[in-house]
Amino acid sequence: MTHVDARGEPVSGASETAITLYEKALAQLQCYQGDPVATIEAAIEDSPEFVMAHCLRAYLFALATEVEAMAEARASFDAASGLTTSARERRHLAAIKQFLAGSWEGAISALEDVLIDSPRDALALQVVHLSDFYTGDARSLRDHVARVLPEWSADDPGYHALLAMYAFGLEECGDYARAEDMGRRAIDLNPHDAWAQHAVAHVMEMQGRQDDGIKWMAGRERYWAEDNFFAIHNWWHLALFHLDLDQTDRVLSLYDGPLRKDRSQVMLDLLDASALLWRLHLRDVDVGERWMELADCWEPLAGDGFYAFNDAHAMMAFMAAGRDEAADAVLAAQQRAMAGNASNAMMTNQIGHPVCNALRAFGRGDYATCVDLLRPLRSRLNRFGGSHAQRDIFDLTLLEAAKRAGQLALVRELANERVELKPSSPLNQRYREDAARRLAEISGAAMF
Repeated sequence: MTHVDARGEPVSGASETAITLYEKALAQLQCYQGDPVATIEAAIEDSPEFVMAHCLRAYLFALATEVEAMAEARASFDAASGLTTSARERRHLAAIKQFLAGSWEGAISALEDVLIDSPRDALALQVVHLSDFYTGDARSLRDHVARVLPEWSADDPGYHALLAMYAFGLEECGDYARAEDMGRRAIDLNPHDAWAQHAVAHVMEMQGRQDDGIKWMAGRERYWAEDNFFAIHNWWHLALFHLDLDQTDRVLSLYDGPLRKDRSQVMLDLLDASALLWRLHLRDVDVGERWMELADCWEPLAGDGFYAFNDAHAMMAFMAAGRDEAADAVLAAQQRAMAGNASNAMMTNQIGHPVCNALRAFGRGDYATCVDLLRPLRSRLNRFGGSHAQRDIFDLTLLEAAKRAGQLALVRELANERVELKPSSPLNQRYREDAARRLAEISGAAMF
């Protein structure tokens, strides 16, 4: 007897009980709720030959962007490789093999092949969407979902997740009105969809709607902040709204509370912590010993050289905490990474290594070098992943470095860009006004 999943896709080696557990784990992944690893391991225990259960487990670890997690991804791949498989399942295994080889592009291509023939494969779509995010491919974030959306209906399990993913893709492509509409529709279908919550937050961040953003996050906190492994990132979004309003006391309260109270060492949580503290660092806000705790968490990972976006955030912590040896370890690991042929070799060579050197220069007070390194990268920072909101930290670093280097005309021009896009930001206005005032003073002094 051939069993099928909730969307009608045939699956190999599964009992009905195991399929129910698989669907639960998939739903947990789509909403970032609960413990999908434990759930899918229960499915495997019930049905050890359940190929797609092994695939889901492999993907959960492969997408962690952590070196140690790849061993678990490989264990799941090995467990599935000798089993009886369908053509669709073999394509999934081909995608996982590409992840294990370090090829984001290869994995994305294999997942595209899955979706061409099986557009209702929810797991393939979820994984390709996250892969598009990790590679900074805004168009594919949008269009991989658009390709399959007509093949689904609102009655299908997980349809909210498609709308949430499409919302984020639309936002990253600058289609803010449609993005917000899609995100809110996803929330209407499933109030616990943390990705939809985050997609709407991104829209409000990009549009400078700080008060709306605070209301959006705070008003729905009970849905996204409890039992959710994406909660810290959503707390980070709330903190950004407060930071944009110069409410630094509230930002530090959020940092000490939900962002770092548990001292999480999960990579994505460390990224958010570094990104928030570095924004405060650029404003000369005294954060006390917070950098030391964070640098302690980053230090065992300094030599990984696994994903360039991670390296940059580790470098922020090391420079702010005065950990020169750890910073050296990051740069040495990047040199090793650039000698390989994985996707991270390109990411590191083109973006990650010069960014880390720029952050190192900033930390040493060599602001002119920081400017020289960051300016050529601005239009292609997406190549090492992240969202527009996340990558804005490098624009902010460039702006502050230019200010400290005395390059006031450049500060004025960069600030003009930011004010046009987000006039509601006091920080943007302040940079422009300060640069204009100082340039006028210099010009006036030169006349006498």
